[in-house]
Amino acid sequence: MELSTHQMDGGVTRVDLDGRMDIAGAASVDLKMNLIAGSANKLLIDLQKVTFLGSMGLRSIVLPARAVRSRGGKVVLFAPNEMVEAVLKTSGIDALVPVHHDLAAAIAALQ
Repeated sequence: MELSTHQMDGGVTRVDLDGRMDIAGAASVDLKMNLIAGSANKLLIDLQKVTFLGSMGLRSIVLPARAVRSRGGKVVLFAPNEMVEAVLKTSGIDALVPVHHDLAAAIAALQ
C-alpha cells in the first residue's frame, strides 16, 4: 500500500492511497494516516487506486476520520471503485464519511 499526500487549495489535505487495504496494507499506512489526521482539518481520502478494502482497511479510514471530525474538521472519500464502495456501504462507513465521485463536489463538501 502506497500513501502520498499533498495540499490543495482551500486548506484541503489530499491523501492518495494505492494498493490493497488488507491487513498488511492497513498496517503500512496506519501511522501515517493518524499523523495526517492529527493536523488536517479538511481531509480528502482518494480511493481511486485502492483495489481491495478489508476490515483492517476500514479501520485505517474510520479512526483518522473520527479524529478529524472530533476537532470540528471534515473528511470525504473520493472515487472508490465499485467493490470498495460496496464495502463502504455495507459497513455503513459512508454514513460517517461521505463518498463522492466528482472532485469538485468532494472539495465543496469540505468547505
